[in-house]
Amino acid sequence: MAIIQRMIDWVPPLLDGARVTISLTIVSVSAGLILSLFLALGKMSKRVLPNKICSAYIFFFRGTPLLMQLYFIYFGLPQITPLLTINNRFIAAFIAFSLNSAAYCAEIIRAAIQSIDKGQFEAAKALRMSYAHTMSLVIIPQSIRRLIPPVGNEFIMMLKDASLVSIIALTDITKQTRSIQSSTASSMVYIPAMILYLIITAIFTFVFHKLEKKYSVYL
Repeated sequence: MAIIQRMIDWVPPLLDGARVTISLTIVSVSAGLILSLFLALGKMSKRVLPNKICSAYIFFFRGTPLLMQLYFIYFGLPQITPLLTINNRFIAAFIAFSLNSAAYCAEIIRAAIQSIDKGQFEAAKALRMSYAHTMSLVIIPQSIRRLIPPVGNEFIMMLKDASLVSIIALTDITKQTRSIQSSTASSMVYIPAMILYLIITAIFTFVFHKLEKKYSVYL
């Protein structure tokens, strides 16, 4: 009974950490999606410069560990110049996670756009629609439906990767868990922490599953 009571006492700080974890994931993936649209269109562009720049960006952020990116943004940038110092840990994590998420989402968006039948492009061209209008009014609205499953997977992965922010002492679930474990010398705190992660993951998985059933073109 004593251990159950202790676990109950651990719930409030873990929930505080959960708020940080969920907030960071939502804002990072949202910002990443916005940036990824431009990256995807840039990589698909026939112009050499934007194509190369966007391709290099995606290659870099997909090819290097998120942890190193986070380390560099928080610890490395100030050594280049003090002007790049980011004192707010949440902002530093947000920047790292957004940039990383954008690279992965760009490939998701590119694949979704390229999966649209070429006849849609030809029909829009026959109607003398500009490239911008074709993408914004015809192609992208159809692509959004195909984005839901892979974006849902990216969101869940980012939710779990958010545990990395404990390295820079941002008080997410993992940081709170480690703090409790250090102060109580009890590793049992990992049980409610993992259960909390499972609950959060299950909730968002359910949400994306409902969205997929409602909007996915594959159903």
